[in-house]
Amino acid sequence: PTGDSSMVLQAQEEIIEMKDVFSVKLKRRRFVGQKKGGTLLGITIFKCLNKEENKLTDCAIHLNNLSEDHCQSWFRHLKEILNGFQNRPKSLKVFVNPSSHKREATHVYYEQVAPLFKLADIKTDVTVTEYEGHALSVLKECELQAFDGVVCVGGDGSVSEVAHGLLLKAQIDAGKDTDYIPMPVRAPVPLGVIPAGTTNILAHTLYGIKHAVTATLHIVMGHIQPVDVCTFSTPSKLLRFGFSAMFGFGARTLALAEKHRWMPSSQRKDFAFIKTLADLKPEECELSFLPQQIPQEDSHENDRITLLYLGSKDQWHKIQGHFLNVSIMAIPCLCSMAPRGLAPNTRLNNGSMALIVVQNTSRTEFIKHLKRYASVKNQFNFPFVETYTVQEVKVQPRLKSGLDAKENTYLNAASVEGNYPWNIDGDLMKEASEVHVRVHPQLINLYGVNTDDLESSQATCNCI
Repeated sequence: PTGDSSMVLQAQEEIIEMKDVFSVKLKRRRFVGQKKGGTLLGITIFKCLNKEENKLTDCAIHLNNLSEDHCQSWFRHLKEILNGFQNRPKSLKVFVNPSSHKREATHVYYEQVAPLFKLADIKTDVTVTEYEGHALSVLKECELQAFDGVVCVGGDGSVSEVAHGLLLKAQIDAGKDTDYIPMPVRAPVPLGVIPAGTTNILAHTLYGIKHAVTATLHIVMGHIQPVDVCTFSTPSKLLRFGFSAMFGFGARTLALAEKHRWMPSSQRKDFAFIKTLADLKPEECELSFLPQQIPQEDSHENDRITLLYLGSKDQWHKIQGHFLNVSIMAIPCLCSMAPRGLAPNTRLNNGSMALIVVQNTSRTEFIKHLKRYASVKNQFNFPFVETYTVQEVKVQPRLKSGLDAKENTYLNAASVEGNYPWNIDGDLMKEASEVHVRVHPQLINLYGVNTDDLESSQATCNCI
């Protein structure tokens, strides 16, 4: 301050912690069309601000000073501090799926995401995908050591493809046989998820919200969250890496929706859901699973149907019967339609999967079970629903015998091609033989925070 030193300066002090800052720029006044030079005004600091409902936003703080030497000195020192933060990416490989949801992914990236990457001085190599499997083919040939991370802008199917490609590339680089991978190596770089799809389950699970700016700032700030990944295999080959899968109702609904791609996205999914529900039939199969070894004191006593087997190692259990739906999930799978998650009893990185088995029941009772997902009530508190905490699962479909031609045609609709549909992270996969699912603890790092405890996610964001 200048002037009479006896004057009391009425000023409010504000403290900015450097861990919340992601960029610093010299501030200049420029004429229209002028790109370089200009009158120096000071420096501008850009920080990540936590708002309500797990939302992040960016804000600018202007520090005024007309001295070139003074501002350059501050600028250099602040940049040095920012460059010292680990996990913050400086170079990213970006995949944008232009056909996600309402074809909004390209707009989301270039309008909301790219400006923040540029502000944070992050270099990007962008691939706008042109067909299904494009990202996978690019990743197989990609030199990942040139990047600090990989980012996917799209829906659950796009993210699943990129995650699979990233992990598959890691196995190839490690010299592993990709037909059979009992012990896969970890992904070498983190994966960032920018939600631009319909449900965006992985984004909701990571951030607690569908918000592109929040997702981008988690990437910019280098917030890293280790996450468990599953391998889906037949006895002879690896099918893919993924986070969650459904067999039965959830898979048949997706298979029917895929046959009606000509319809708008929301109409297609509503039609497939209602039609599959109207033709509700169970799948006959055998489930074999290896329970997770959990200490007695860690078991959940409050959920009546959460069965935790504490037997000896490698003690497999078998269930045979008629099941309307089988879900196998390594993450909680939060979304707007299921605020508690499709698998609320599992976590992002606890080294186990939730196996949720819905036995054959009436359509009315099944609908009651489905409606529970949208509420805060326990969706598993039904006599026909069983849940297990497991390490491995084998699903073996059984062909029916003694049925009339019409029923056999429905139950084995995919058997015309010799395959049963699977819904893996929103992607349709058809497989005829037994599918073996294994969980691999913390196989990949994702940009985000652990939303297992949403109340503490803001504190976590500040501390990382």
